[in-house]
Amino acid sequence: MKKSLFGYGLTTRALSKSGGWDIYDDKFETLQSDEHGNCLRNPRDFDPSLSELEIPSPGFPSTHELVKKAQNLTSEYDYFLDPSKLHPKSVWISGTNGKTTTTKMTEWLLRGVGAQMGGNVGVPLAYLDPAAPLWILETSSFTMHYTRLAAPEIYALLPITPDHLSWHGNMAEYERAKLSPLALMKEGAVAIIPAKYAGAKTCAKVVAYENEADLAAKFELDLAKIKFEVPFLADAVLALSIAKLITGKADYERINSFVIEGNKLEEFHDARGRTWVNDTKATNIDAAIWALRRYAGRDICLILGGDDKGVDLSPVFEEMRGLKVRVYAIGSNAERVMELAKKYGVPATKCVELTAAVKAMSADMSGEQIGILSPACASLDQFSSYVERGETFKKAVLAL
Repeated sequence: MKKSLFGYGLTTRALSKSGGWDIYDDKFETLQSDEHGNCLRNPRDFDPSLSELEIPSPGFPSTHELVKKAQNLTSEYDYFLDPSKLHPKSVWISGTNGKTTTTKMTEWLLRGVGAQMGGNVGVPLAYLDPAAPLWILETSSFTMHYTRLAAPEIYALLPITPDHLSWHGNMAEYERAKLSPLALMKEGAVAIIPAKYAGAKTCAKVVAYENEADLAAKFELDLAKIKFEVPFLADAVLALSIAKLITGKADYERINSFVIEGNKLEEFHDARGRTWVNDTKATNIDAAIWALRRYAGRDICLILGGDDKGVDLSPVFEEMRGLKVRVYAIGSNAERVMELAKKYGVPATKCVELTAAVKAMSADMSGEQIGILSPACASLDQFSSYVERGETFKKAVLAL
């Protein structure tokens, strides 16, 4: 009997180093082998009767024929965090917007107790130390969709807003995936979740919160001692809450020394001194809305569009009511962005390409206006990653 991996991404490549896997990916037209003794096969060769275990790459679509045929489907989390086996205690962090920053802040606060960080932040579980006292895992809805056994000791959930609907099918399924760990958690575990989900079935102790101030009050945190502003304030409060559960203290000095990663509300200036903002990490509507709120008092030129993942961008345009915004539409959904702009009476220019949008914005911008890339969409329709999109944006601005 064989064990199988679906897709040949970062997670499955890390798993494959243990050897003995059949790896199925469309890029393999003929039977091959790799340096670890794995068989590299085309999906058409998958025989479910010969496979005892199947693990898909996170994000591998549930509609794929391989998933439909699989009889022993599980996730990377179930493989490494099987409740019947010894493994590190874990904190899972999820939500739609801010989970990467919250995960990194939490690891920063708990580095002194030997915590290791992985999951959706780019470090597969296969590369984490199984002897570490604690794993802090940014956990995607894709992973949770396939997880049936594993559960965290602490689950910290940021608000859930529409995202990845083309993958999950609808908002209800997206929420179901995000909430699924609750049903698997045991007594003694703690779930920190938005108040609207307080009634979810779980054996864990639930700490339900309305907003940053409410969560801070529940964990006796002093907001005045935290330097971060919205939207990063929520990330900092949640990270401090997790750390306080584990260490019993809130280290304000250390959280305030945390440096926000690039590509998130990253301000810089062009040769004419005009302010631009690289917010390419805003791959969902909630992130773009927070960018609009951050600069609500300014005259905004906004680059919007890309792969919308089946999500209606109307809430972003609703947020523009009462603001001074001009939209520059890019990406595969540029026409849909233009239609929404017309519907909401927002001035807009169809550019399609990012560099064309920068040039068009530059021609329109005065010294008082601010140019923002906060696309509310994923980047893979035109770029290899949101990072490449941000680099292209900054290079185009600095070349003006």
